[in-house]
Order: sequence, then structure tokens, then C-alpha cells
Amino acid sequence: MLERMAPWLSIVGIGEDGLAGLTAPARALVDDAQVLIGGARHLAMLPDDSRERLAWPSPLSALLDEIESRRGTRVCVLASGDPLWYGIGVSLLRRIPRSEIAILPGRSAFSLAAARIGWPLAEVDCLTLHGRPLSLLHPYLQPNAKLLILSEDATTPAAVAALLCERGYGASYLSLLEHLDGERERRFDGTAAAWTANDVADLNTLAVDCVAGPEALLLPRTPGLPDEAFHHDGQMTKRELRAATLAALAPVPGGLLWDVGAGCGSVAVEWMRAAPRARAVAIERKAERRTMIAENAESLGTPTLQIVAGEAPAALEGLAAPDAIFVGGGVSKAGLVETCWAALKPGGRLVANAVTLESEAVLLAWQKAQGGALIRFAIFRAEPVGPFQGWRPMMPVTQYAATKPVSVKS
Repeated sequence: MLERMAPWLSIVGIGEDGLAGLTAPARALVDDAQVLIGGARHLAMLPDDSRERLAWPSPLSALLDEIESRRGTRVCVLASGDPLWYGIGVSLLRRIPRSEIAILPGRSAFSLAAARIGWPLAEVDCLTLHGRPLSLLHPYLQPNAKLLILSEDATTPAAVAALLCERGYGASYLSLLEHLDGERERRFDGTAAAWTANDVADLNTLAVDCVAGPEALLLPRTPGLPDEAFHHDGQMTKRELRAATLAALAPVPGGLLWDVGAGCGSVAVEWMRAAPRARAVAIERKAERRTMIAENAESLGTPTLQIVAGEAPAALEGLAAPDAIFVGGGVSKAGLVETCWAALKPGGRLVANAVTLESEAVLLAWQKAQGGALIRFAIFRAEPVGPFQGWRPMMPVTQYAATKPVSVKS
């Protein structure tokens, strides 16, 4: 039996109150360390002594290499609040075995902010914009939602207020909390539409009580966004069918989707909005449609959507194995369905929609050979017919859906 290595690396959460706010075990790790690592403000909290000190570099990957090279030396990393709330602890756990790390969290900015405002933390969405695009905020803007946001810097609150106004949430109430739990703690309050607090500290946490105005476009995270929420050229999976397609794909936290023949990327975008940490790759051969995919990803809060130029199946080579695949275009292309099925992880889901008779024939043959379910959708929308209304049919769609057996190896 392998002997487990005792922790040589400690990650200690520290607040604005410095060493005085540490528990006795956390203080012991700091005092016992041979190497101390942290931001400039963290290191300034420590007494002056001869121990080696390292400040956060840019890029952070250089520091991770530096820490890993000191295995066997007592290293203590100081982090703000809770190191596992969007902190350095997440990155270190990806590199170093858990058994080699001691983690002692401090009071997180989220906990402190919720306590100041009086919000039950379990009813709040907690997110960060530190080092991340502002557009990630879009899926969280929902009527009556409560958000706690770690800011990138002093400009973040004004940028959030502007985005809220743009989305029709100008009546939302903002509370900015800076230097939480320290002697310089301050708070600013106001609505997004009337926000004027710009002379603030870079280290701040923003609380947002979302209030939707009458002009706000409601974009829920459940699949089936309105077609007009997307930039498209008419060739897209329409709302009703898109909702059924996402139900068949079954988004899961952290799951990876291939959206093959992505068009405007509507299915990939909705996959990422539907489940926490969901990822997607949109494969599209037309440049103008790839531009639309990028625009939709930005405006609907999925800026990390990966866009691949090319035509499947050749464009699929080298991509990470997916948990689900949607084939929205090119079903009749020779070898496409076979390539997708082979690439799919065991237990993964393949969903393909066919409009043409040729594509439908491919799915029927595949279903006979491999099993799975076939469903035919016939959708009608009411539209004006002179002074009256009538039902106008959309093109019928045949949908194939199957789960790859876990026992299948290829």
C-alpha cells in the first residue's frame, strides 16, 4: 500500500483583519511555513522576517509551477477569504493531490456580504467577474434574482449598472461593499439607473437585487428562448423544436456538447445556459454564421463557447470527447453519424434532426441498426390570413435520439 504524503502545502484564507482574524490552526500554519506566498496586500499583513516570500505573478501559471517545484518544503499560500470560492485553491487542487494540501478557509466575501445585507445565502447566486467577461452576467439577470458578485476592479459596479439598464433592469437595487471586515469597510447603495458611486476600491463585492422593468426581455435559463433572442439568417432550430432537442440532449453540470452544423449556435448556447459549468463546441463551415454564433454567445452569456471552423466529419478530429452531440445539419453527409457515434463517450447522448427525405432515410437506417428513438414533430403557428388568423405549418422534422451503451468501446 502506498504511503500518503503529509501535507507540505497549506492554503490559508485571510481577511481584511489580517493575522488577528485567523484561527489558531491557521495561524500555526502561517508561523510554521518556510515559504509564504500571496498578493502584495496579504504579504504586507505579515511580520517582517527572513522567510522567503513570493507575490502573485502574471500569468498565474508561473506561480503554480513555482509552488509545485517546492514539494517537500513547507509552503503557505495566503488567499482572500475562502480559497475555494473562485480562489487559488481551485487551481492548486487541479495540480497537486488533495492529500498533500491543507486548506483552512476564512470568511468569504459572499458570506460577509450576505450577513451585511441580510440575505439567506442559499437563496443567492454567487459569481465572479474577476478575470472574466461581463457578458457572463446575462443568464443571471432574472426577475427577483439576488446576486453577489466579486468585482474585477473599481470599474465593475458601474459596468454592471450599465448592463442592467441596457437589459431593462434599471430599477434593480445595488449595494457595493468594499474592504469587508476591515477598518476601511464602506458601503454604497443605489439603483442601477441612478448609480453614481465610482470612487470606490478595487477590492469590492457587489450585491444586486434584480428588478425587471416593463421593457425587460425575459430570457429564462430553461430551454426554448424566443427565436428573436438570437442573431440568425432563418436557418436555425426554432424555439419549439429547440426546447424538445435540449430535453433529449439532457444538459448536465460540466457536460460537453458538440453542436455539429451549428448554424447560429442556438442549441449550443442554450445547452451552456441550462446547466452549471456546461461546455459546448459549435462546428460551423460558413464564416457569416460563425460570426452570428459569436454574437449570440456574447449577448446571451456564454462567451466561453468554442467555435470551430470547418465541415464535419473532418472538423471533428482532435476535439475533446463529448457527453452529448447534436447534429442539426448535414445528417446525410457520408460517415457523419458514424463518426459522431464513435466519438461519443459511453453513456452519452446523440440527437439528430432531419428535415429532408435523404437525412430522414439516414436516421431510419441508423435507428434500425443501432436502436434509439425516432419522433416526428409537426408544428403549426397561428399567423394572419387577411383579417383573420390561420395555422401555418412549419416544415416537419424527424428527430433521432439515442444513448450510447456504456459497454460500447468505440
